[in-house]
Amino acid sequence: MFNKTKSPAPTPQARADSGSSIPPLPDLPASGPVPGAAAPRSAGPSTVSQRGLSTLSSDLQFDGNISGGGDLQIDGAIKGDVRVGRLIVGETGAVEGNVSGDYVEIRGRVVGAISGKQVKLIATAYVDGDITAEQMSIDIGAYFQGRVLQGRREAPAPTAPARPAPAPEPAPQIIDMKPGA
Repeated sequence: MFNKTKSPAPTPQARADSGSSIPPLPDLPASGPVPGAAAPRSAGPSTVSQRGLSTLSSDLQFDGNISGGGDLQIDGAIKGDVRVGRLIVGETGAVEGNVSGDYVEIRGRVVGAISGKQVKLIATAYVDGDITAEQMSIDIGAYFQGRVLQGRREAPAPTAPARPAPAPEPAPQIIDMKPGA
């Protein structure tokens, strides 16, 4: 006889206005997109990886070599070689030694060789040393003294199975074929 239409479920905004619901905990992901939140950015060389970014702050000095596969931002001073996956030398950062990484961005000072797949010298950069890179960019205002070598990391050529070296032919023998001998 009577048909009752279903009313739509209250939206989270409507529930928040009524004061009857509890907001989600900050450490738990909210269901659905959060209003006003920025959309996630695509991962690229200028974004921080999921591992996070380690930082050597501006009031620290480090003597020795640093190596690893992670991301590092140097705002302090390092005397030694640095070899990481992704490196940013901040405006207050200084490295006295060789620098190597897949992505290297220099905003501060580097005295030594730089090697990477992608190397960027930002306008505030000071670099005294050679740079080997597949891709390179230098902003106007950056100081650079040294050589740039464009290096491409090529896959090693496929190796064919080694053939055994041909045996040297024996030297001809002279056989004396005289009758009656």
